[in-house]
Amino acid sequence: MLENRSPFLDTLFLLRKEGSMAIYTDLQEISAKEEADAADYFASEFENERLEFLSDQVSFHKESAVWAAKVLYHSAQLYLVRKDTSGSLGKLIPGFAGERNVSSILSADLSLRFLPQIIAVLHDADPEDPLVGMLENILVNFHYSAIGYDLNLGKINWQEELSNATYRKLYLERIVDKKDYRLAEIPYINHLLMAEFGLHKDEFWKELK
Repeated sequence: MLENRSPFLDTLFLLRKEGSMAIYTDLQEISAKEEADAADYFASEFENERLEFLSDQVSFHKESAVWAAKVLYHSAQLYLVRKDTSGSLGKLIPGFAGERNVSSILSADLSLRFLPQIIAVLHDADPEDPLVGMLENILVNFHYSAIGYDLNLGKINWQEELSNATYRKLYLERIVDKKDYRLAEIPYINHLLMAEFGLHKDEFWKELK
């Protein structure tokens, strides 16, 4: 796959491996082969990350991974390439049409975890950019990828949202890693964190009340 590089695949590789991205001069159509290559790449990346969260109960969700990769790619390119795109943003940045579950959330996160950085750059360039709102709406549904970014998540039933043990563990760990006080101070989440910290709370997050 690495021998058949493309703007789409290059963007994904650079962001995941180096935390940087390439901006091209125009938006190119993503081919079926590129989608298939991206699916293979993310399936491998998912398996690597699964070793860290130690669960064989969550399977890779190809459709959500490819959808998220396309959203990420188009968002990055739209930072500079906006000519004649105002009427096609909905096509370039579609909402997720599949079932939202732990598999689709974690598979999409392979790309969506980078979306807050892109939103911040877009917002700095133009606070009124409609693309910012579209991307934030995506993250409201896939908010695991937005931990550390300020979103309005007031309507979430957290007990239901974090009912899966693997997802709950990963969600809490990312809150601690990002030091997201806004989420950590939600009573239900705070209770979970304190239970996890136990007597070692100050070692993990001394400032959290």
